[in-house]
Amino acid sequence: MDRFRLDGKVAVVTGASSGLGVSFARALAEAGADVVLGARRVERLPETGALVEKAGRRYAARATDVSRPEDCEALIATAVETFGRVDVLVNNAGVGTAVPATRETPEQFRSVVDVNLMGSYWMAQAFARAAKNGGAIVNISSVIGLRPGGIPQAAYASSKAGVIGLTRDLAAQWTGRKGIRVNCIAPGFFASEMSDQLEPATFEMIKALAPAGRLGEHEELAATLVWLASDASSYVTGVTVPVDGGLVMP
Repeated sequence: MDRFRLDGKVAVVTGASSGLGVSFARALAEAGADVVLGARRVERLPETGALVEKAGRRYAARATDVSRPEDCEALIATAVETFGRVDVLVNNAGVGTAVPATRETPEQFRSVVDVNLMGSYWMAQAFARAAKNGGAIVNISSVIGLRPGGIPQAAYASSKAGVIGLTRDLAAQWTGRKGIRVNCIAPGFFASEMSDQLEPATFEMIKALAPAGRLGEHEELAATLVWLASDASSYVTGVTVPVDGGLVMP
């Protein structure tokens, strides 16, 4: 069980001001990591930081818009300057829209791709330049990147499918050469600010389609994250793990 521990490690979590990002930060701290928190809504980060401290670990926070490469570099620099190293990156920051494809403007489409896909890439670049001892990147995609979701989400689906492709390519480039494993989680439907935008009927449809017959719990997703961030998955790289109650089952 020691292989699941992250004692002495430093983890960076983007989108850490709410929802899954908060759960990820808390789980990493409970596994023993100090945590660096990034989000655009920096005023919310002390609440997440309090959960890290409650788990007995330290935290640092910085306002971060992952669509800006300079913000990504600054967040990783904060980790190194504060704790002397960086070992884990969780690319969690994300936005979503539900706009019919014939009505979606170029600005709307680009704004989603800039955060979900480009932001993951800029963060991964900054991390790989600073991670001198190897490490683990966990990208957060979505089951919508693997199958249609029943609502019009071309920008979101494209960006999340792109994250899966990015995961494979970075794993191929960096696992052997830099000792950085790169993996991806494709969550199904979990309660979050993003899912709050969906109609109640959508949730009922999801429950009916998923063999598990329910939505996921944050702890179930966070446990998968800790596995991929830790040495428990030391021979796992370049994969996408659906945590979805069976939605994408072949």
